[in-house]
Amino acid sequence: MSTPRHILVMRFSAMGDVAMTVPVIKALLNQHPDVVVTFVSRAGFRQFFADIPRLNYFAVDLNGEHKDFPGILKLSKQLKAQGKYAAVADLHNNLRSNILGFLFKFSGVRVKQVDKGRNEKKLLTRFPDKVLKPLKRTVQRYADVFTELGFPVVLDNQLIRSEQSLPTAVKELFGEKQMAWIGVAPFAQHVGKIYPPEKMETVLRLLQQCQVKVFLFGGSPREKEICEQWEKDFTNVISTVNRLNMQLELQLISNLNVMLSMDSAGMHLASLCGVPAVSVWGATHHFAGFLGYGQSEENIVADDLECRPCSIYGNKPCFRKDYACMHNIMPDVIVNKLLKFV
Repeated sequence: MSTPRHILVMRFSAMGDVAMTVPVIKALLNQHPDVVVTFVSRAGFRQFFADIPRLNYFAVDLNGEHKDFPGILKLSKQLKAQGKYAAVADLHNNLRSNILGFLFKFSGVRVKQVDKGRNEKKLLTRFPDKVLKPLKRTVQRYADVFTELGFPVVLDNQLIRSEQSLPTAVKELFGEKQMAWIGVAPFAQHVGKIYPPEKMETVLRLLQQCQVKVFLFGGSPREKEICEQWEKDFTNVISTVNRLNMQLELQLISNLNVMLSMDSAGMHLASLCGVPAVSVWGATHHFAGFLGYGQSEENIVADDLECRPCSIYGNKPCFRKDYACMHNIMPDVIVNKLLKFV
């Protein structure tokens, strides 16, 4: 048997971006049986990679032990102690990963970085004279890094349903599945990617008229407050915010019929579980390459304003001041998309 070839892979954040690496890493390991991977990311994302053969997860502490330049040097030493590497795949390409890549390159290890396509994305988001065309998907950009390192990866971009048995802890909280389950992840990091709360309330009101149970997903204290209020307002709605760890959350998601998400992590968590996602897009656009792995463009809900997209990440203020790209989307359109899976 040949000696395994060890690849170090780096992607520190954000949740959705890390989740998108999972199908690529699985394809890499399936297509190259002689490869082992050490994946470096935040501790909170470890569960995404649970039970992947030949993968060692290294949890990095970027707010503590590995913060600032001395922390990066310490991290470099700790990673080098994990073994000899055939290559380093930098799937992040930020300042921190660039420094780590340089340190490994200085040691004689081959390093390749993801090409984020920044110039293409500037053309996609400028207005006027927008160049509105599909760009390479982010998962393919990740796969290209391994190909450049000599480990070609072919992606099939197919959802693979991985429904897991509901653990006792989930059953005690939410009961057995006796009707269709719909997940709703109504939040995102930036306002340009969030469907207006008053319109989302209408979506929930319409779903209350259907034989479905709705699970709300979120994370921050404010999101928790909103979801708990909606749980009080609607008889078929349950807030999961801060009630489940990541393992249990993924097990619950794997039992959903469909997930309703913004252009955010909820869509990518659904992809991890092979669950179809109806995704709502405002200031951003799936042409930028961030549609969830295996998700269909037919399940996208968006308005065709000529200024879309104005941003890759939804973090730029709306120059119209009204976020019409989101407000123009009618709740019944979203509900009708969801009901195809019920």
